[in-house]
Amino acid sequence: MTGSLSEKTEVRYRTPTPKDAVPVWRMVVDEPMLDDNSSYHYTLWFRDFAKTSMVATAGDDIVGFMTGYRRPDEPDTFFIWQAAVKPGSGISGLGIDILANAIDLQLAAGAKYVETSVSEQNKPITMLLRMVANAYDADIHTEPLFLAEELPGGDHDEILYRIGPLNPRA
Repeated sequence: MTGSLSEKTEVRYRTPTPKDAVPVWRMVVDEPMLDDNSSYHYTLWFRDFAKTSMVATAGDDIVGFMTGYRRPDEPDTFFIWQAAVKPGSGISGLGIDILANAIDLQLAAGAKYVETSVSEQNKPITMLLRMVANAYDADIHTEPLFLAEELPGGDHDEILYRIGPLNPRA
């Protein structure tokens, strides 16, 4: 998939491969708002869950990524685990475009709902999720998923955002 987000930057969206793991891992390590995982985690993820994940590239650089999976007990639900864009990429709308490209693939494969969990204090992400719901003419339902005291070292509640049912983007 190709999307031109600005006149100067051509962005390509594709499923990741294990070779993408280290640049993604470096992006996560450099972003203090993200929970970091090992490079091995991303290597395995991009081997086993490539079809439900996405990277965005500009030239030879990975400028964003999204990891997700289909819930085993609810296969019509696509759970977004982690997403980020490279700081300073200067590509307008990159965050929503990564999610939309991934969601479009999952919608075509039978997904009807998108879920993710975030802190209520993470206003940029909650705003992005409202944009996603609007783009797919879908409702948002929120509820506590895990309370901070249930998570070792948890510093905030994880709030579940369930978006759907999804409709194709106009």
